[in-house]
Amino acid sequence: MKPARVIITLFAAVTLSIPLAPVASAAPDTGGHKQTLRWAAPKGFHIGTAVAGGGHHENQPYPDPFTSDRKYRQVLAAEFGSVSPENQMKWEYIHPERGRYNFGTADAIVRFAQQNRQVVRGHTLMWHSQNPEWLEQGQFTAAELRQILREHITTVVGRYRGRIQQWDVANEIFTDSGALRTTENIWIRELGPGIVADAFRWAHQADPRAKLFFNDYNVEGVNAKSDAYYALIKDLRAAGVPVHGFSAQGHLSLDYGFPDDLERNLKRFAGLGLETALTEVDVRMTLPASGVPTEAQLRRQADYYQRMLVACLNVSSCRSFTIWGFVDKYSWVPVFFQGQGAATVMWDDFTRKPAYYVLRSTLAKRGA
Repeated sequence: MKPARVIITLFAAVTLSIPLAPVASAAPDTGGHKQTLRWAAPKGFHIGTAVAGGGHHENQPYPDPFTSDRKYRQVLAAEFGSVSPENQMKWEYIHPERGRYNFGTADAIVRFAQQNRQVVRGHTLMWHSQNPEWLEQGQFTAAELRQILREHITTVVGRYRGRIQQWDVANEIFTDSGALRTTENIWIRELGPGIVADAFRWAHQADPRAKLFFNDYNVEGVNAKSDAYYALIKDLRAAGVPVHGFSAQGHLSLDYGFPDDLERNLKRFAGLGLETALTEVDVRMTLPASGVPTEAQLRRQADYYQRMLVACLNVSSCRSFTIWGFVDKYSWVPVFFQGQGAATVMWDDFTRKPAYYVLRSTLAKRGA
């Protein structure tokens, strides 16, 4: 692909915009929101959420949440100091065809964050999942694939230079056994493990101020998977690769025990000189036949949320705690886990669950 063509198609994409009904206040009046999570958070600590849209939402019986639900945006603005696009910056949405980018909704999220004094977590630049068909099924040489990835990272990160605080550069590159995903991940399979370091270098060149993270699930505790990240990051940083952070997603389930070594695990990554974060927190449960959680389930869910937040707050390098959606009706969980749900901190009508109040009180105590 010739560079000139990239420039032409990129400019064409810039003209796309998503009209939104205005939020009640472009910059929330903190004096009127003193009972919110973002108000309660200690100074310098970002309590965030994923911005619902794309992915499974396209197959659900409701319009796109972020662009269509005004109440959703009002709560999003009032409650959170950080936002992370749930799907809208993943390859299949932001780069649907070779040489063509779709920045519309991603731009709208970044504008919304600026208007509401929120920081943004970019998600994600290099992943084995949710890639477009043209990429996964294309007949590319190794040199072409390398150029495609470099151009994508440079274009996307460069577009939001200075406006995105953290990027998930490499997402879920290890299996639970600690082996690299050499079969599933097109980049590692076709270009070798060294492409991971290149992705971080290219992202850093595109925005030297952004913090660059590894991000994964099932790495909350000390195990084979988190050990693999620890060894890799240690080697990369010794080689001068600009890796700034390690984040555990925090998708937990009441069907399993709590990772009691979460704090210890975060601290060992902090010992490498890294920022740490919890980036996709939710706590799902197997629902009773009624579909309504029991009081005991809600208490245990609140306990899991609180323990994750406390573990983060106890680690000085952990300055970002992001829940993966805040209202049940837009949660990804029921779509992917049959019979499970109620994973977020608010009911469908935006009323607050015990987990919400536990998070807010825990933040307020630390911020006092």
